[in-house]
Amino acid sequence: MNDTLPVMQMLYSEEQRLAIAGFRRFAEAELRPLADKYEKLGCPPERAAMLDLFRRLDDYGLVSGLIPAADGGPGIDRFTYGLLYEELARAWPDMAIAILIQSHVALTLVELGTPEIKKSHLEPLLRAQRIGCSCISEPNAGSSVAEVQTRATLEGTRYRLHGQKLWISNGAQSDFAIVVCRIDGKLDMLLVDRDGDNYQHRELEKMGFVSASTCEIFLDDALAPVSHVLGRSGGGLYQTLKLFESARVFVGLTAVGIAQAALEEAIEYAKQRRQHGKVIAGHQLMQTYIAEMATELDAARLLCQRALRLLDLGVRCDTQTSMAKWYATEMAVRVTSKAIQIHGGVGITKDFKVERHFRNARILPIPDGTTEIQKLIIGRNTLGVSAFS
Repeated sequence: MNDTLPVMQMLYSEEQRLAIAGFRRFAEAELRPLADKYEKLGCPPERAAMLDLFRRLDDYGLVSGLIPAADGGPGIDRFTYGLLYEELARAWPDMAIAILIQSHVALTLVELGTPEIKKSHLEPLLRAQRIGCSCISEPNAGSSVAEVQTRATLEGTRYRLHGQKLWISNGAQSDFAIVVCRIDGKLDMLLVDRDGDNYQHRELEKMGFVSASTCEIFLDDALAPVSHVLGRSGGGLYQTLKLFESARVFVGLTAVGIAQAALEEAIEYAKQRRQHGKVIAGHQLMQTYIAEMATELDAARLLCQRALRLLDLGVRCDTQTSMAKWYATEMAVRVTSKAIQIHGGVGITKDFKVERHFRNARILPIPDGTTEIQKLIIGRNTLGVSAFS
């Protein structure tokens, strides 16, 4: 393995270094084999298996870690949590995405749920008894949350929903969904229980992240009690954008984990593969590739870690989180592509994992706001002039 990460760890506390080392041992022994298993199966774990994995991962705080003690969590700071999350993404990025959704659903319930909802939904989620998903995007509303058309109509003491959601992670295994929808024309968040077939899903086949559930969710005639509106009435747009501010950093860290794995494999291969009388690690062009990969990876990691520090301080940082998401995800595409190039012909075969890393990395510039959207956010905040209509 290269020296990049150990040198970075000199900047961490002793407690953080020990946590990383302990989790890495677990990830290498337990998660990597499962990542290979579900990659070959081409499907996500079933709900029972997912819950078991959530329980095991929460021994390291990866589900409940960000939840404050008052709400039943350990209250780990985002920076420390991010160090562990990157390690998870390095070993099994598909599971990292599932954890990202589960942990941020929990955060949403902490911030916006009533005491009753915290008892009925947050507590069992933190005990790995229930799985949640977040439903924002639609077939005709992706990057622009303001264009969401799913609506909820009041019928007595319940809302009846009409609409369809798209690109929903954890949708297949979910017990409930937090749905961004229109109530009386305004955007709100509404908690909708599956309750058998209250809403339905269709799993989507993707080029990468094949063991991460990504679904269409069908909400026509789904019902939810009026008490399940989360946060203030009409606050759905602000609440969703605030959620993005945190989630985008972790998408960036997913990319960092994937790129770290690809770099390590490229280094190992370069030290073993011989060409023109010596290992290819001794060729100038290979060293240039590795230097570029390691530097870009470090830059992306530092951008993500800065954003985590700012989130811990509780300050507005959508510029910095957009920078982290944009740079890290595009970096991972470049780094994994170079890893394939270093492997040569075998790099495009499934005998080596770098082709998987590339397929996974190529997806990440799209979700939680495309690269183009991140640039527009940074440009708007820097110039004070919006390019959004």
